[in-house]
Amino acid sequence: MTSIFLNHLWSVCFAGVQEDEDVKRMMQGSSMIKVRSPRWQKRRTLKLLEDGVTIWCQSHKTTSWAKEQKSFSVMEVECVREGVQSETLRQMLDSGQEQRCLTVVFKGPRKSLDLLCQSVEEAQHWAHGMRTLQERVENMTQKEKLNHWIHAYLSRADHNHDDKMSYEEVQTLLQMINIDLSDQYARTLFQKCDKSADGRLDHEEIEVFCRELLRRPELDAVFIRYSANGCVLSTVDLRDFLKDQGEDASVTHAQSLILTYELNAWAQKNQFMTPNGFTMYMLSKENCVFDPEHARVYQDMSRPLAHYFISSSHNTYLTKDQLTGDSSTEPYIRALKHGCRCVELDCWDGDKGEPVIYHGHTLTSKVPFVEVIQTINDYAFKASPYPLILSLENHCSVDQQTVMARHLRTILGDKLLTKPPDGLDPHKLPSPEDLKGKILVKGKKEQVVGGCSSSSSDLSCSDEEAKPSSKKEEKKPAVCKLSPELSDLVVYTCSVPFRSFEQAARCPATDMSSFSESEALRHAKDSGMYFVRHNSHQLSRIYPSGQRLQSSNYNPQEMWNAGCQIVALNFQTPGEQMDLNRGRFLQNSQCGYMLKPPFMCQPDTKFNPENVGGGPGHRPVLLTFRVISAQQLPKPDWDKPTSIVDPHVWVEVHGVPIDINKKKTPHVDNNGFNPRWDCTFNFTVHAPDLALVRFLVEDHDYTSSNDFLGQYTLPFSSLRTGYRHVRLRKVDGSSLSPSSLFVHLKVTPCESSPSKASAKSPAKASAKRP
Repeated sequence: MTSIFLNHLWSVCFAGVQEDEDVKRMMQGSSMIKVRSPRWQKRRTLKLLEDGVTIWCQSHKTTSWAKEQKSFSVMEVECVREGVQSETLRQMLDSGQEQRCLTVVFKGPRKSLDLLCQSVEEAQHWAHGMRTLQERVENMTQKEKLNHWIHAYLSRADHNHDDKMSYEEVQTLLQMINIDLSDQYARTLFQKCDKSADGRLDHEEIEVFCRELLRRPELDAVFIRYSANGCVLSTVDLRDFLKDQGEDASVTHAQSLILTYELNAWAQKNQFMTPNGFTMYMLSKENCVFDPEHARVYQDMSRPLAHYFISSSHNTYLTKDQLTGDSSTEPYIRALKHGCRCVELDCWDGDKGEPVIYHGHTLTSKVPFVEVIQTINDYAFKASPYPLILSLENHCSVDQQTVMARHLRTILGDKLLTKPPDGLDPHKLPSPEDLKGKILVKGKKEQVVGGCSSSSSDLSCSDEEAKPSSKKEEKKPAVCKLSPELSDLVVYTCSVPFRSFEQAARCPATDMSSFSESEALRHAKDSGMYFVRHNSHQLSRIYPSGQRLQSSNYNPQEMWNAGCQIVALNFQTPGEQMDLNRGRFLQNSQCGYMLKPPFMCQPDTKFNPENVGGGPGHRPVLLTFRVISAQQLPKPDWDKPTSIVDPHVWVEVHGVPIDINKKKTPHVDNNGFNPRWDCTFNFTVHAPDLALVRFLVEDHDYTSSNDFLGQYTLPFSSLRTGYRHVRLRKVDGSSLSPSSLFVHLKVTPCESSPSKASAKSPAKASAKRP
């Protein structure tokens, strides 16, 4: 029988969803065949558990580790693909089985799950049901996520499933939720809630216990500061708070917030906000640190392509490293669904006249070119309507290049840009708006225009091979011939060798060059102003060093500082560099295009990232951060169940060299549930239009390296001042909800200073509640 805990969980978090026919079928469970290869096919029972988000894949294995590995959360799913949509399924299925197939693509490195259902109807129930649950989770408020989070732990801590909690079970719960309360305080709280005095908490008593755990004294302090009577916020009180937050302080806005977040009918009727209503508002998306106005397409999209930073992926086909990793269509799905607007295809001759994609001369697996193009066709504009660039690294024979051109035309159809749009100058770069819904091919083009573009006599097999990392290593690149059919598909993104800034200035804006990370960094440091000028009218693509065998990434900020648009990173490799990339493109509806600062778009600009002084881009401000607290921090994945984290927070500024700075709070012992710091840091930011701010939370370790707990990165220009919540993300960039930081921010103009501001002395952190 469904427990009271889980019934309540459904009622507060998934109201209405449990009546959905597809979700009902998921909860009943279904027998399916899990497919890994033509030889490995095992029958499994999939069932949606009563928490509403966990799907269990039952097998004969009984160990706790095996059971954990056989389950997954709806929140981990990137997308569900119906039909034969993976390489594995294409290899082994007979005709007639296509509509019974499902592929579950996960966020992060986890391999996809290929399933063969017993019927078409069953496959549809599971595909539609997972999407329904995904949508519900996505639309949950922070308060609902907190309720879901705590009730899910309650169900796990109730060992004997009697819907009551003994003190021992409460202790288990506290370990699960990452808090080490003193035994005296925990027992006092338990006894206070145990109204029946029978040593066990029933459902209502558990609710009181949980509400006390979730109490936010730091929010109460803000409330009391603005409340005239200490009990409620009047409309005037709320307007004062909104004014200090830098928000709309009108009566109308204050009243709308009360109507939206205040649950007490009497208070709502009399236009008051109670502490509970205030907490609901402070936990809402409306109060997060990221400016909600920047969550839509708010920038001018009618400028030339060279005036934008463009989200770009390197070796997009790889799931892991570039020596032995698998090649797959799945990384294209992940990249495109996250707004990536330039993907890479390393093309080589394959069997039976069909080109393949893989990292040449390595042990990486191969994926057919045609399957990649089919996937791109399906997902190109799911996340963004703006143009997608296919960066072709062409190693194919002329015959197979012709096959590539045929697949591009037939599969992509009208999406493929084959000529300049009517009325546009073919020698000038169009805008993202001009090319909405279009896919561009970046590659070599056999033509000669004013001695600038390449002819077949100087074409290397690929941009990356043509770029030596130093003059000592320079070799004459291998020459390959171009298929006219493929050459004709290159319109605005024509790859040419870079010789000098002077020579490039005489060439059409449609020419673009690729630079290795070392070459780009050398230009940025030695000729920063000229590199910025070059990038004001032509596109530059930057790619990682070939020595990064594990597919690690370089620092993209250094390339953006020079105005480089297509800064290609290994999306499959998480870490600080990908955090910065996701933060850079968080703006503008995450459409993959972000307008560069005005001083980077002028052909005669004086901006030099290495020498930010009194010229363009120099608009120094003082950024003051107060890191107040954190809520519901996770444990490291590998950690022992009984261990509790000792968190500290880094606040980092990434930008031009003079702005690079980071500061750290002290750690709090044994509290990942509600640690408090109350530390204040000051940063002077000289070029705020280029700066990113990153919050990093780690588990302090005296003896070894600190463990990652969560992070959040956003553009400086998207920061909102006042009291804000920072929604933390996992290492792969997915949501870590309900984990968050509570901070206060202030930005004030200041005089330019070559020195970096130092942190104020942080207050001593409190490890436990009294």
